[in-house]
Amino acid sequence: MNTMLEKPCAESCERNSQPIFEIISPLFAHAQAVLEIGSGTGQHAVYFAERMPHLIWHTSDKPEYHPGIQRWIKESRLKNVRPPHSFDVSHDACPKLQVNAIFSANTAHIMNENDVGNMIEHAGKQLPKGGLFLLYGPFRIDGQFSSQNDALFDQQLRHRNVGSNIRDIETLDRLAKQAKMLPKQRYTMPRNNHLICWQRQ
Repeated sequence: MNTMLEKPCAESCERNSQPIFEIISPLFAHAQAVLEIGSGTGQHAVYFAERMPHLIWHTSDKPEYHPGIQRWIKESRLKNVRPPHSFDVSHDACPKLQVNAIFSANTAHIMNENDVGNMIEHAGKQLPKGGLFLLYGPFRIDGQFSSQNDALFDQQLRHRNVGSNIRDIETLDRLAKQAKMLPKQRYTMPRNNHLICWQRQ
């Protein structure tokens, strides 16, 4: 078998897609278009776009992830999910799209501090007034980890890549406020994860 033709598959996406969908579905009920930052394998894009046919789901990521994303999109045959835009928050301009919301999952803890700030700044500039920015992943609250597993994961992240670590929600709120976004809701998710929603003012 030629494994190069296989779609990439992340177990975490298989586990968390339904719990995330249950939260974002009502939040995106009146959205026309969503930009996903860091689409990764493309699994989330296809899963959510299939269940929310009323909106256009724009994918984006670094070019090396595009083949996998495109395979998921092609096999899904969905009409409302778009091919990936090249977008590296460290140096690229945000794709010029008219969107009501921006979504990103499991990205902040693998980015360095500057890139996290860039992502949030991009979101603030891209969203219209009232638009939503949703960020999913593991986070610290008041500097505290949600579990011992998260503390161990944080050590692994720091050892693997300089600058990677589990982010503090209060720091993210401060960066969001600088980007003219305020906290709307914070959701506790399975496996000690959180989904944070900010709204553009």
